[in-house]
Amino acid sequence: MIKGLEAVLLNSQNAKKLAEFYKEVVGLKIKSEYEMGESQNVYEMEVGSGSALYINDHSQVNGENKEPQRVIINLEVDDIEKEVARLDKEDVKKVKDTYHIEGYGMIATFEDPDGNYFQLVQVKPSES
Repeated sequence: MIKGLEAVLLNSQNAKKLAEFYKEVVGLKIKSEYEMGESQNVYEMEVGSGSALYINDHSQVNGENKEPQRVIINLEVDDIEKEVARLDKEDVKKVKDTYHIEGYGMIATFEDPDGNYFQLVQVKPSES
C-alpha cells in the first residue's frame, strides 16, 4: 500500500546553482546539504510537512530540460498575486500567467535555470 509521496528528486548538472535559485529567488529554504559519493551534492529543500524536494548533481544530466512539461513541481502559496509579482520582479521566466481552474484554484507556471517547469498554486479553500 502506498502511504504518500515521500520526495521529488530534481537532478541537475549543477545542483548547487539550482538549489541557490530555489533558495534565493523562489524562496525555499535549504533544510540540509550533503555529499553522496565523491562528487554528488544533494540539497534537501524545505517544502512544508510530509514531502521533500531534493536537488541533486547527476552525471547523466547535461544542459537544460528538453521536455519540461513532462514533470512539473507545484508549490502551494497563500497569495499567488504577491508571489507572482515577486518572481516577475526577479525576472524569472514565466511560461503561463496566472489562470483559474474551476474547483481547484489559481496557477502560474515558471521555468527554473535548468529549464524545469514549476508552478505556484493557490488552492481554493475547502468548503466546510
